[in-house]
Amino acid sequence: MCGIVGVVSSAPVNQLIYDALLLLQHRGQDAAGIVTQQECKFFMHKAKGMVRDVFRTRNMRSLPGNCGLGQVRYPTAGNAYSEEEAQPFYVNAPFGIVLVHNGNLTNAQALKAELFSTDHRHINTDSDSEVLLNILAHEIEKTTRGLPLQPHDLFEAVRRVHRRIKGSYAVIVMIAGHGLLAFRDPFGIRPLCIGRGAGTVLVASESVALEGTSNKFERNVAPGEAIFIDLAGKVHAQQCAEHPVLHPCIFEYVYLARPDSVMDGISVYQARLNLGETLAKRVISTVPPNEIDVVIPIPESSRPSAAQLAQLLGLPYREGFVKNRYVGRTFIMPGQSVRKKSVRQKLNVIASEFKGRNVLLVDDSIVRGTTSREIVQMARDAGARKVYMASAAPPVRYPNVYGIDMPTSDELVAHNRTVEQIRELIGCDALIYQEVEGMKKAIGSLNPEITGFDASCFDGVYVTGDITAADIARLNANRVVVDETAEDNSRLALPNHEE
Repeated sequence: MCGIVGVVSSAPVNQLIYDALLLLQHRGQDAAGIVTQQECKFFMHKAKGMVRDVFRTRNMRSLPGNCGLGQVRYPTAGNAYSEEEAQPFYVNAPFGIVLVHNGNLTNAQALKAELFSTDHRHINTDSDSEVLLNILAHEIEKTTRGLPLQPHDLFEAVRRVHRRIKGSYAVIVMIAGHGLLAFRDPFGIRPLCIGRGAGTVLVASESVALEGTSNKFERNVAPGEAIFIDLAGKVHAQQCAEHPVLHPCIFEYVYLARPDSVMDGISVYQARLNLGETLAKRVISTVPPNEIDVVIPIPESSRPSAAQLAQLLGLPYREGFVKNRYVGRTFIMPGQSVRKKSVRQKLNVIASEFKGRNVLLVDDSIVRGTTSREIVQMARDAGARKVYMASAAPPVRYPNVYGIDMPTSDELVAHNRTVEQIRELIGCDALIYQEVEGMKKAIGSLNPEITGFDASCFDGVYVTGDITAADIARLNANRVVVDETAEDNSRLALPNHEE
């Protein structure tokens, strides 16, 4: 999961890209990069860390031009601590191309060997994004044949890219002297949208990056579609996949995306309200509401679901945890030891909301269970008589291969365990999960044109149809290289963003 943005404008774009990346910071906190173009020359700055730390005034002054792109990185493969793998990536032929990518290629290793043996291109990092860049560059070189670049050449190149690569990908590319190319995988797993402002055209991962920079959301990029924005701001678009179908990642709505974004016609906030409504029915079947004194969300993504649940059950909704916004999101911390250590640094209880009460804690999802166990104990230490826990998402039972950092089965508390066994591990008095079909119905009802979701981490169905146990083992071997004893300062949370 990363955040990407690209801009073509009649004015300098460095500040606009910076502002958009701040709005996408929740999608990646490990590294950030911006590249701009002026007179066919690229100007790039990228480094590990948060956007506000990577870009200083001197860096911004060195990014001139009216066309550019940027990325915030959240690594799921390769080396998390290598600045070489921070994006954008650059290749000088043909034309000069820079790329930012959100997603995960499931056949990256085979493609890397193919690039070396057949396409005669060298890959210098472990990043699948560099593989994707070189595949695209090779196909553009073949379609243009040394002739001046035309939009139809780019669309043909994207068609060939779709045939070669597998997995999830939302991509923005800048081509020296020509403009921006953006495209999305044929299943639309990772999000991408386009918007406009005064003399400006933008492409970004989430609508909030458009609206938050005073631009207007226009539409989503369709699955398999490619969009080319020339330097004059003219937009060319064409479907480039043979059998596109919209199956977005459902975990975007559960947890990853900002609540004020609208993705593929679905309000993230409304999706989370709907999840709370269906979860309320599950709670009633497990714990009688008269045995619950108060509903308390686990900050932050669970708040809409918890509030809706409390309202439907006629129960008080209270804030029982205060979040330290200067400690990183535990979900994306590298190791269990660091994650466990950070929970009590990240959250503190308001004891008066727990003492002598039966409390229902509501979380957006339970992935590894470590945080949940610590939070349940915190509630007991604060004087709660009974602690019930409800998850707005179903049990996460299967590895994710499309760009979310939970790829190994051993890390998933629900893998090969019953709900009762999970409850015992977490230590709560009752554990209520959302049902898979209930989750899909709650979110899918907001856009009937979506016929399905990638919900592979919940149901084990991989929408690309190419994932085997051997593939998962291979992807696990290539997952992020981290030092579990290190507290990386780049993993600090934004102080003004709830996620």
